[in-house]
Amino acid sequence: MSTVSNVMESLKDQLEKNLSHTISEFGRIRAGKSNPAMLESVMVEYYGAMTPLNQVANVNTPDSRTLAIQPFDKTLIRPIETAIINSNLGFAPSNDGDLIRISIPPLTEERRKDLVKMAKAESENSKVGIRNLRKEAIDKIKKLKSDGLSEDEAKVAEDEVQKMVDLFIKKTEETLVLKEKEILTV
Repeated sequence: MSTVSNVMESLKDQLEKNLSHTISEFGRIRAGKSNPAMLESVMVEYYGAMTPLNQVANVNTPDSRTLAIQPFDKTLIRPIETAIINSNLGFAPSNDGDLIRISIPPLTEERRKDLVKMAKAESENSKVGIRNLRKEAIDKIKKLKSDGLSEDEAKVAEDEVQKMVDLFIKKTEETLVLKEKEILTV
């Protein structure tokens, strides 16, 4: 049988996963600086199977405006280049036979504003997820109340749920502020 502490522990785990996911999604939003996470969605055909780029090559950032991709197998240079072009990320890779380089163009003011909108939308999705988790936790507490949990204990548990939810919404907003600042910094 579920207890209040189980409900609270489960809620905290789910809220932490929600925040981690949001931070991960923010990492995919480009802020003018090169970041290997920008290529996480790129899949390369490797021996007939679609494989994530980071499993067939080393991706690093020699400077703030360049990504360097070093394939583990040199025969993959062309397929990696094609996969990057086909990924619709807007990058133009160039290769020298050993290494693929991608120059990250500076962001325009309009593009920065679009990226901020994307970050805000992601933050809002996170908050919706947090509110859904709150509703699930409150429903579980109500079920425990119908199974014999006292009125006072249920009220205390609901207050704890709200405090935890408020904390994670605040963390999400703080993360958004940092991401906005990163995007808007020229």
